[in-house]
Amino acid sequence: MEANAKLMSMTDAVKKYVHDGAVISFGGFSATQCPMAAAHEIIRQGVKDLHVVVCSNGQAVDELVGAGCVAGIELAYGGNGRFASTCFRFRSAAQSGELKVEDYSNYHMTLRFMAGAMGMPFLPTYSGLGTDIVKKWRYGEEDRRHDPRLPVKKLVLMGNPFNRNGGGEQVLLVPALMPDVTIIHAQKADVLGNARITGLIYADVEQAKAAKNLIITCEEIVETDELRKDPELNQILGFQVSAVVKVPWGSYPCAVYGCYDYDPWFLRDFYPKVAKDDSEWRKYLDAYVYGVANREEFLNLIGMERVERLRADKTIGYNPVLNRS
Repeated sequence: MEANAKLMSMTDAVKKYVHDGAVISFGGFSATQCPMAAAHEIIRQGVKDLHVVVCSNGQAVDELVGAGCVAGIELAYGGNGRFASTCFRFRSAAQSGELKVEDYSNYHMTLRFMAGAMGMPFLPTYSGLGTDIVKKWRYGEEDRRHDPRLPVKKLVLMGNPFNRNGGGEQVLLVPALMPDVTIIHAQKADVLGNARITGLIYADVEQAKAAKNLIITCEEIVETDELRKDPELNQILGFQVSAVVKVPWGSYPCAVYGCYDYDPWFLRDFYPKVAKDDSEWRKYLDAYVYGVANREEFLNLIGMERVERLRADKTIGYNPVLNRS
């Protein structure tokens, strides 16, 4: 394989690896490190019936749900912090029954991805015992029987087989996740697919390793020798990666540690002025997603002077003078 065989455009990566009905996972957490350029390209290409599996994702999930790309989702949280404790398009679709939502905790979802990465069918935990996560299932037996994307059970309670006292103690088994494709946004990657995420990593590494195909979008393509200088800082290795896409500002309006902060002006207007109003939401999609061909055109429509004001301080990783009110 040629050294740059994995390097491709966002359009080509989505077309090759994201298909109707896929089980798909997105990295990031709430309004941080979401692969927004990829989400917009998925919407533009009209991909439908996606089954999304994430820990806590805000903007990417909300826009994909609002654009009608998602049929079901398993997650811990769908919100953007103070801008939207629960994302509006996501909430509206769930309340109307248009979107089926199965909820786990963040720890459960991380364990599920970890099980997939390890090639295990499940992992045990005490976490969640005594909560409604155990009691309430959105997908019933009929759904699970006919949809191979779903585990046959949400979870399983069992007695600890190693309990010396002979019973009483229970553990919770959570099923493995092995997405058809995971999309992760990193600060740096090389053409071979080796990638480095700095700052908080969330469950991105587990999601990446569990996937059948992995798309890395990144702020910067660097030489492999640069990544070799501190190899212990590279979480994703090239053999795990299917495609690499260079896309500066690829997480905007979300933040990327060490590169740029989230855009409070965008998010303050988006929630609730755009996302909560069907007419304004359609205008947003028509202008900012369908109305542009790529990320560069999207950013020019936002205004690069405004976007550049979000640049992070390299020492502390975020923008300390940004007016967030």
